[in-house]
Amino acid sequence: MTKPDNDRVVIFDTTLRDGEQSPGATMTHDEKLEIAGLLDEMGVDIIEAGFPIASEGDFRAVSEIAKQAQNAVICGLARANLKDIDRCWEAVKHARQPRIHTFIGTSPLHRAIPDLTRDEMAERIHETVTHARNLCDNVQWSPMDATRTEWDYLCRVVEIAIKAGASTINIPDTVGYTAPVESADLIKRLIETVPGADDVVFATHCHNDLGMATANSLAAVAGGARQIECTINGLGERAGNTALEEVVMALKVRNDIMPWHTGIDTTKIMNISRRVSTVSGFVVQPNKAIVGKNAFAHESGIHQDGMLKNAETFEIMRPEDVGISGTSLPLGKHSGRAALRAKLKDLGIEVGDNQLKDIFVRFKDLADRKKEVYDDDILALVSVTGETSNHLELINLKVICGTGPAEAVLEMDVGGEEKSATCQGDGPVDATFKAVREIWPNDAKLQLYQVNAVTEGTDAQATVSVRLEEAGKIATGQSADTDTVVASARAYIHALNRLMVRQSRGGSDIPEVSYKDLT
Repeated sequence: MTKPDNDRVVIFDTTLRDGEQSPGATMTHDEKLEIAGLLDEMGVDIIEAGFPIASEGDFRAVSEIAKQAQNAVICGLARANLKDIDRCWEAVKHARQPRIHTFIGTSPLHRAIPDLTRDEMAERIHETVTHARNLCDNVQWSPMDATRTEWDYLCRVVEIAIKAGASTINIPDTVGYTAPVESADLIKRLIETVPGADDVVFATHCHNDLGMATANSLAAVAGGARQIECTINGLGERAGNTALEEVVMALKVRNDIMPWHTGIDTTKIMNISRRVSTVSGFVVQPNKAIVGKNAFAHESGIHQDGMLKNAETFEIMRPEDVGISGTSLPLGKHSGRAALRAKLKDLGIEVGDNQLKDIFVRFKDLADRKKEVYDDDILALVSVTGETSNHLELINLKVICGTGPAEAVLEMDVGGEEKSATCQGDGPVDATFKAVREIWPNDAKLQLYQVNAVTEGTDAQATVSVRLEEAGKIATGQSADTDTVVASARAYIHALNRLMVRQSRGGSDIPEVSYKDLT
């Protein structure tokens, strides 16, 4: 990959690698391919598709993404050992533009884990980057925990990586420790100090532990970095990563003081944000910048009055800029397929005839129960459409509750056989989940149960997310319905179905990757 123009910022998306490391955010093979396709379409420059050596599933996903990508560079991650790098190359070599990204922890804390001296680590960096460069002409190297690495040693290892053939040097703030002024200064000093720095691209990878990931990334650009590593919705382990939508829109809106641009089609932001939220099971908080439900909502009387007179009084960007329809016109039970397709198009969603048919059936069912069907209702329908027939399916649910224990009478289809159970519990959801377990015994632990109202009113749909863990496997299920208990049952069953698929593949969702295998 050639070095970008000085006013161009390259967007490196790691939703499928670092983002997927969020506990419970593991995606299926098909979901990874779908998200990669959306990232490619929206103009992401580099897609870090995964960690090929982590599992056979990760290798297959990276390899398939590499084959399908039309525009983006496809990158795989590898630790600083030859086995990792070879496996990474096998996965990405089919891409039109492949990249190997190799890393090692360089701070005193990280050096102590593999028990390497400074000189031993420096030798390892030279050997592994050279090996990667002999396989691929696009190599990225990262000194993990760079912001807590001694200055003299950081300069030394960055110089070694450049001389060994790395064309991109990524400076990770692995634990979200740094502050904006430090972020800018670190990049600036490295470019000024390290021999050969002018010939490579410097990147920034910031975590959000102190809530400064976006600010630190933009500060690094001001210091000379020309690649930002980020994820959709800021997804990532612990407090997450730099949010793609935040840095991209900050550069677009405040181009007067940050005179750099990206190649992102910002009108596609909202659609991919919703899709990542759905497949990961991580609901976007309402007040999340750019993509939160309330990001373009105005309730204050003063704000509403100002908006009616001039939208610019309280909005620094247009909803249309990020792919949100400017209006929210409800559909009803008399609306037809053409109106539904037009609404989906307004929302930035293109569907095939078969998918439209499925959504339309759900839409009509919802419209019969709900007076008005709003944009968010349609989006909720889309998010649960495409769940193919599964081993477990809900047939009927009846719940009786009041001042005493709740009772759930549940009927399910289990591999083509109808089964039923009646269970009592501490509330309707508890009783329903017990009935599911009665029919399909399992040891899955409920890690997350989350309910969100899609729209306002007593007839609003509820979107329910359920996350289960069993034997190292984690699966998330989602469903939406005007009946919260029904949505809960379907989400729980959906998660069980996904858990069965992952268990059938064997292995653990938690990659077997550690410092112990650096040789």
